[in-house]
Amino acid sequence: MTPTAPTAGPTPATLRPAPPRALNLSRTTATATRVLRQLGHDPRTIAMMILIPCVMLFLLRYVFDGSPRTFDNIGASLLGIFPLITMFLVTSIATLRERTSGTLERLLAMPLGKGDLIAGYALAFGALAIVQSALATGLAVWALGLDVTGSPWLLLLVALLDALLGTALGLFVSAFAASEFQAVQFMPAVIFPQLLLCGLFTPRDKMHPVLEAISDALPMSYAVDGMNEVLRHTDMTAAFVRDALVVAGCALLVLALGAATLRRRTA
Repeated sequence: MTPTAPTAGPTPATLRPAPPRALNLSRTTATATRVLRQLGHDPRTIAMMILIPCVMLFLLRYVFDGSPRTFDNIGASLLGIFPLITMFLVTSIATLRERTSGTLERLLAMPLGKGDLIAGYALAFGALAIVQSALATGLAVWALGLDVTGSPWLLLLVALLDALLGTALGLFVSAFAASEFQAVQFMPAVIFPQLLLCGLFTPRDKMHPVLEAISDALPMSYAVDGMNEVLRHTDMTAAFVRDALVVAGCALLVLALGAATLRRRTA
């Protein structure tokens, strides 16, 4: 009897992972459209993203009703911090839900790269961040009387960059969470240290030298510094440009890390 020829196993070429797909505009915009359509069916999430920073600023204004100058001093900083925190929470939970439901696995089985997916999420949540930041800035400056020396448009720019940074951080940490509860648990680890060291409670140069050095490496510190530049100067300063570029650069870096660490499913 003639022996049966052994079945050819997979060659090294077939075992080699597919090369990463280049970022594609049409796939990115299709992903963003799908995310926005899904969010449109969840009005509570949209309300939380857009209204909570406004509500927090409103409460803060009347907490310091007898001391308007205090509101001026910290209101600008919180105008950037509140959107960052809100976008971090919503984005991390929404992305994790996509993975645990199997949606990410199905999407990545299609001609859709991780970069397309992350960029699409960033584009969708970034569109909401524009609305959120515009409403919060308009409320603070024109309704609550936040007194700033510089242009309110520069405040809006920093608030928007902070919201985009929160989106990027949320996308990044969602890769390391196995449940929505764990995603929320990342907030004390990622957000709270930055909140304590950003200069909101005391000037950073008054901190212990070790803590000051750590704060120099945290993006929220530059967000607060940028807001303070607008608060104190009539024109755009070199320090403001530096702070805005650092926040924007950190957002892009974290988005790239999010694309690199994105997993198809929860283990």
